[in-house]
This record gives sequence, C-alpha cells and structure tokens, in this order.
Amino acid sequence: MTMSVAAKHAKGKAAQDKIFAASAAAGEAMKKYGKDAVVNATIGAILDEEEKLVCLPTVEKVYRELDTNDIIAYAPISGLPEYLECVLTAAFGQSRPDAYLAAVATAGGTGAIHHAIWNYLDEGDVALCSDWYWGAYKVLCADMKRGFTTYKMLDENNKFNLAALQEKVDEILAKQDNLLYLLNTPAHNPTGYSLSDEDMDGVLDILKKAAVPGKNIVLFLDVAYLDYAGEKEEVRQIFKKLGGLPENILVIVGYSMSKGFTMYGQRTGAMIGVSSSADVIQEFKDINQYTSRATWSNINRAAMRTLAAIYSDEELLGKVCDERDYYYQMIKARADIFTKEAEECGLPMLPYVAGFFLSIPSNDSDAVCNKLHEDNIFAVPLAAGVRIAVCAVPKHKIKGMAAKVKAAMDFVEGK
Repeated sequence: MTMSVAAKHAKGKAAQDKIFAASAAAGEAMKKYGKDAVVNATIGAILDEEEKLVCLPTVEKVYRELDTNDIIAYAPISGLPEYLECVLTAAFGQSRPDAYLAAVATAGGTGAIHHAIWNYLDEGDVALCSDWYWGAYKVLCADMKRGFTTYKMLDENNKFNLAALQEKVDEILAKQDNLLYLLNTPAHNPTGYSLSDEDMDGVLDILKKAAVPGKNIVLFLDVAYLDYAGEKEEVRQIFKKLGGLPENILVIVGYSMSKGFTMYGQRTGAMIGVSSSADVIQEFKDINQYTSRATWSNINRAAMRTLAAIYSDEELLGKVCDERDYYYQMIKARADIFTKEAEECGLPMLPYVAGFFLSIPSNDSDAVCNKLHEDNIFAVPLAAGVRIAVCAVPKHKIKGMAAKVKAAMDFVEGK
C-alpha cells in the first residue's frame, strides 16, 4: 500500500492536464525534428507568424515604465480602486448594463470561476455547462466537491440548443435551490462559437422563467476571449441585456487580462457582479473579497496598474485596440484557411465565429490526436472532439492541416 499523509478529500488527486501534456509532447518533437517540422496547435496563447509569443507592444511599454513600488508593493485585497473602476470600462465598453455593478480583483479568469463555484453552490450541488467546455471548469468543481453536468450545446443544425439548456435547468432546480450556469461567449473555448443576440435572448428568457421565488440563478459569463471576438463595441452589446433582470438572478462577468492584454502569466482578472439588487451586489463584494483573503490574499499590482493606466489614457488605449485588431485579423485569417480547406476535404467542424480555437467532433479524440503525431501535428483531445489552437499556428503550417486531420479521423474510424 502506498504511504499517504493527505487528508481524505485530497487522496488520489493528480493534475493530469491534457493541454499541457500535448504541448509538452510537441516540445519534445521539436527537439527531435526541429521547429519547422512540427505543428504545435495546443497553445492557448497568441504566437506570431514566426511562432514567437506575442506581447502587445503598448502593454509592454506601459508595464516596463511602472514605478518600482507599483511592481513590488502589496495591493488591496479587493483590488486597486482605479483598476476596479477601469475594468468595468474594459469589460463593458459602451454597453455598461443598467444595473448595480461591482468588481472584485481575481487571480486571472480562473480565480473568478473559483470564487463563483465556492460562494454560489453548496457542497454536493451541481454546476451547469455545455458539453464543449474548458476542462478546468470540471476540475475546479471536483476540487470543491461540487458536481458538474452538461447539456448538448448545438442541435442537429449546429444552432445553439436552447431546448437542451431548458431541460437541464429544470432538472437541476428540481434538486437544488441555486443554479450556477457557466457560459463562455463570445469566442467560445474550445469551438470559436459565439451566441447570437437571439441566442442570448433565449438564454435569459429561460433563466428568468426559472427564477421563481425560492430559487436563485447565477449566470457566470466567461468573456476571456472578448477582445478577439470581433468589432470591440459590437461584441459587447450583449452586456446591455443584463440590466433589469429579476433580483434573484445574479450575473457574474469573468474578465481576464491573460488574452486581451497578452499578460498570461501575470494572473490578473476580475469578477464583475451585475444585479438589480443593491443588497445582492453588497453581498457579492463582501463574500468574494473574503474568499480572496482565504486563498491568494491579493493579486498582481503591476498588471492592475497597467490596465488602469491604459484605460485612463485615450492615446494609449487607441494603440492597444489597434494592436489587438491586428492580431484578431491574423488569427481570423488562419481560421479562414482551415475552415475553407475543411469544407473542401469534407472534414466536419463546429461552427467557428471567432477566437483562439476551433474544434472537430470525434468519438475517439485521443486516437485521432495520436495518429496526427505521425505527421508531427499536436492538438488537444477533448471529451467531444479535437481542439485546434489557430492562435498559435502560422498560416504556412495551417495550410494542408485540415486534410491531415481528416485522414487521421478516417483511419481511426476505419474508413
């Protein structure tokens, strides 16, 4: 018997992240065959056409010019006041909802998800998400002894599946009083799908009907890829819909600096509460600040100062927006190549709108990815299919890739 001193709840835990494992395998192949011979489609970060990690130039300049104290000093537990105000503009743009609002600084978008699961579900309760999801959602739930269940995201016509969502909402609320619904849009990870205005209206209609007395609804809107989802004000118009909801519906917008500011390792984000109730928002601030103190205490001061400096200066913000748009167009061009070639070779893929990733449905994604390794192509196997990180693969390596994925799928399926 293996010796263990871990508490009962911790025994047997091990971090086996398929994304980082696939990336490590790609790294080993590059050492063996050279970078030019390997396609690493695992990385959830922007790499340029020379496969160098991108940092937005203006963000880097502002960060490097910070005063030393703004880099090394502690920040308040809730976050720097100027950050908490500016992050509302960063998230909502010109579409700030007509509601009570408050922001709490978090350790990246992941920290916001952590707090939402911990503070709005009881032990044994179940969180709801689509069947295409970022794997960390499930890990976070499991670590906090919360369940995790899914609905089929797309129907047979590849449209957002409101009927499946309705069924799961009803099922969950028949067993528990709080519903936490994790919804990643726009530019969904891992598919690149974005809900339309009509889709979002349908979602909110379902949640409003479910918000009967005695039941509470928490919609966690994960917008990690917001700044690479399309025209910056157009993609933010969904936030206007969040005003005027029943008082027992709380919306939490999970904002991250990892993608929009290319500050992946700085682990800075925010959870933004949106409610028709002042009491709910005061509670939101109180309980989430408390949980911050009980986990990381405070987050990265330098990153918060960087965001505040940029969003307080129109010239700097204009430059950052131009830089984001350049990389948005670069990623879109890569996705366009893959999508066109997928259609030409008959490779099925989920509808891509924007974002870092696109996905191919498969019943045996591990086998498909293993077969792709023979062509030195490395992608991420998920429960429902294969994820391709177009954010990280240059155009010349995207070309011809769809046909190789199709060949690997045909081999696995015995065609």
